Amino acid sequence: MTVNTLFPTDYQLHLFHEGNFFQSHQLFGAHIFKNSDQVYTRFCVWAPNAHQVRLAGDFNNWNGEGYELQRVNNEGVWILILKQDMTGSLYKYEIFSQTGERLLKADPFAFYSEIRPMTASIVYSLNNYKWQDNHWMNRRGKKNFLSEPAIIYEVHIGSWKKKANNEYLTYQELASELIPYVIEHGFTHIELLPIVEHPLDDSWGYQGTGYFSVTSRYGTPDDFRHFVDQCHQHGIGVILDWVPGHFCKDAHGLYRFDGTHIYSYKHECDRENLVWGTANFDLGKGEVQSFLISNARYWMEYFHIDGFRMDAVANIIYWPNASNGKSENPFGINFLKKLNQEIHEYDPHLLMIGEDSTDFPQVTAPVHYGGLGFDYKWNMGWMNDMLEYMETPPYSRKQAHSKVTFSLLYAFSENFMLPFSHDEVVHGKKSLLDKMPGEYWEKFAQLRLLLGYMFAHPGKKLLFMGFEFGQFAEWKDKEQLDWHLMDYDMHRSLNDYVKVLTKVYKRSKALYELDHLQEGFQWIDANNSHQSIFSFIRKGKKEEDHLIIICNFTAARYPEYKVGVPLPGEYREIFTSDQKEYGGTGMVNKKTIFALEEPFHGQTHSIDISIPAFGFQIIRPVKKRKERKGNGKEKVRSHVISRRERKQT
Repeated sequence: MTVNTLFPTDYQLHLFHEGNFFQSHQLFGAHIFKNSDQVYTRFCVWAPNAHQVRLAGDFNNWNGEGYELQRVNNEGVWILILKQDMTGSLYKYEIFSQTGERLLKADPFAFYSEIRPMTASIVYSLNNYKWQDNHWMNRRGKKNFLSEPAIIYEVHIGSWKKKANNEYLTYQELASELIPYVIEHGFTHIELLPIVEHPLDDSWGYQGTGYFSVTSRYGTPDDFRHFVDQCHQHGIGVILDWVPGHFCKDAHGLYRFDGTHIYSYKHECDRENLVWGTANFDLGKGEVQSFLISNARYWMEYFHIDGFRMDAVANIIYWPNASNGKSENPFGINFLKKLNQEIHEYDPHLLMIGEDSTDFPQVTAPVHYGGLGFDYKWNMGWMNDMLEYMETPPYSRKQAHSKVTFSLLYAFSENFMLPFSHDEVVHGKKSLLDKMPGEYWEKFAQLRLLLGYMFAHPGKKLLFMGFEFGQFAEWKDKEQLDWHLMDYDMHRSLNDYVKVLTKVYKRSKALYELDHLQEGFQWIDANNSHQSIFSFIRKGKKEEDHLIIICNFTAARYPEYKVGVPLPGEYREIFTSDQKEYGGTGMVNKKTIFALEEPFHGQTHSIDISIPAFGFQIIRPVKKRKERKGNGKEKVRSHVISRRERKQT
C-alpha cells in the first residue's frame, strides 16, 4: 500500500456527501495502515466551514502547530497522514472557525475515548479481535424472529451490580456475572441502555458525544466485543439502545463542530430540543445520513450486534417544537425508511425496534409497502393502559375494564413488543411491585398476575432489570439493584415464579408462534367487568398446542368457575401464579378437568375450575390418547362427559 492510496477516492467522497456512504467509519476517524516496514496513521474529519484544522494531542503538548490537516475537497473533508503508529495517543481536532474562534473537538468517528470527565479521543485499532461466535451468527440467519420466543432483559450496566468498593463491573466481569444470570432466568436477549461515549452519567447514555466509541467507563472496545462474543456463545442476543435523533451540546462534541451547525438543523426552532436540552440531527443532510447509517453498520460489523432499539422515534417523525403538536418531519420519515431499508439489505435478520409513542401508521410495514420498515414497535399504549389499570384499586377495576381489552383491537396492526422499561420505574413512578395496590401479599400476587398476563398477551416481551425479584424501590441509577431482597421469602418466591414463567413461555408455541397474527388469539370472555375476570385462547399453528388463559384481577376467589372451551376431552392446569412455592395460597387445580357437553361463552364445551385471588392460570387440553383394540387397530378414547356424569364420578 502506498501513501497515495491512503487518500479517499472521489467516488467515496461523493457518496458521503450525498448520504450514501455507509462505511464512512472506514475513512473518517483515526486509522493505522502498514506499508512494508512503514506504519502510517491517517486522520480524517469533515468540517466544511472551518478556516483551518490541526491535530492536537498528548504527542505535541496539545499544540497543533505543524500538524495541519489538508483540505481535500470543497465540501470540507480534511486529512492528515503521519508516518508513525499513533496507537494509544490522545487527540482532538483543533478547529479554527471562519470568525477566528478556536475549538477543541473530539473525533466524531473515534473508536475509543478517555474516561469521563476527560474528553479526548484515543487512537485504537479494531483489527485484532478474533470472534468465536460463528455458530450463533449462522443460526441467527436461519431464524424467523416473528415466530420465535423473545424475552428481553433491559440492563443499565452501571447499576445492575457493582463491586464491593462501589466501582462499576467491567465488560469482562459483566460477561462472567450477567450472562449466567440471564441464562438462569430464561431471557433470550440482553438490551443495553446506550453504551456510546457520553459525558454525563445521569443521561444513562441517551445524550452521546462519541457515536462510534463504546464508553470507556467499563473497559475497552475489545472488552465489549468479548462480552458480546460470550453472549452469543451462550445463546443470548445483544440489542443496543440507539439515539439517532438528537445529541448533547457539550463543547467537545458535535454541536457547532466547526463553529457552525453542520450536524444539526440550521434554524433554531428545528435544531433545539427544548425538552431534553439537546440538538436535533439534521436528518435531511447527506453527510449526517452517511454518519448515522454508517454508525449502525459499524456496530453490526465490528461488534456483531443483533439489533437496535431506536429511542424517541416520535422525535424523528414529528418536529419536536411544532406549534400544532404533530407536524410531520419529512426529513425524519425519509431517513427512517432509508436507514431500515439499508440495514435490512445488509442483514435482513438484524432487528430494528422503534420506541414510538404515537399512532403513526405502518411503523413495522416494509418500506416497499409504504411503511417505515421497523421489525417491531414498542406497544406504549398497552403499557400505559395496563399500568393505569393495575394501579386502580381492585374494587374499582370494573370501571376501567376497557383498559385491558382495548389493546386487542389494534394488537395485530403492527408487530408489537410489550415493554416495561426503565422509563416506567424512575422519577417518582415507583417500581412495578410498588405500583400494585393493597397489602404486602396482594402486591406480590398482582405482580405475578401482571407478568403472567404480559407473557400470555400477543407480542414479544421486554422487562427492565430488577422486576424479576420484586425491586421495591424504584430504579436508583447510581446504586446497584437491591440484591439483599433475595434474602426475603416473597422476593425469592417471585424470582422462582419468573424462572418458571419464562420456561413455560418458551416451551409453549401458542404463546409466541402466531404473535403477529389475529389467528393466534381469541377471546373466550372479554366482557366480565363485574368480576374483572378475563379468559382467552392463545393459539399455535397446531390445534393441539392451543392454551386457555384465565386472569382474575380482583381479590375474590372462586372454588367453582365455569369457562367455555373449544374442544372436547380432558384439560389440565399446567401453570398457576397461586402455587405456594411462588408465594401464593395454593389454590390449584390438581386433578384432570373434564370438558362438559355444555356450550358456554360461545364455545362448544365448558369446564369447571377453581380460580384464586389475583390468579393467572394456563389450562391446556390433554392430547388424545390412543388405545389398542383387540384386533390391533387403534381407537381414540373420548373424554366428553355431561355435568351429571361428572358429579357421579
